[in-house]
Amino acid sequence: MLLRDDLASWQRLNVTAFLVSGIAGTHAEVVGEPYEDADGTRYLPMFRQPVMVFEGSKEFMAVAHERAVKRELECAVFTQELFATGNDRDNRAAVKAVATSELDLVGIALYGPKNAVDKVLKGAAKHP
Repeated sequence: MLLRDDLASWQRLNVTAFLVSGIAGTHAEVVGEPYEDADGTRYLPMFRQPVMVFEGSKEFMAVAHERAVKRELECAVFTQELFATGNDRDNRAAVKAVATSELDLVGIALYGPKNAVDKVLKGAAKHP
């Protein structure tokens, strides 16, 4: 997960939640089994592994995105325009209206081999 470093706290959390849903929704193997407490109350499953969150400048977002596309890594994107939309259909339309190189990215989530993801995120700082 890579977030732009100039986002407000609520935006960082919102973008993270949306982006990780793209990975969980398309790769069932990354999600574990449901949880249950000692009283038998059941809870939803979560990711099997930690989600690493990094941050970078607007310029670095574009570089990382370009690297991900060139390496053909699966990627979820969240653009600045999505803060103004209110539903999934409008979200998809907002992304579709902009060329790949012109996307105003505020967050990307990557899925792929660790070494490839590491190369895409080289130069990013871990989120504080």
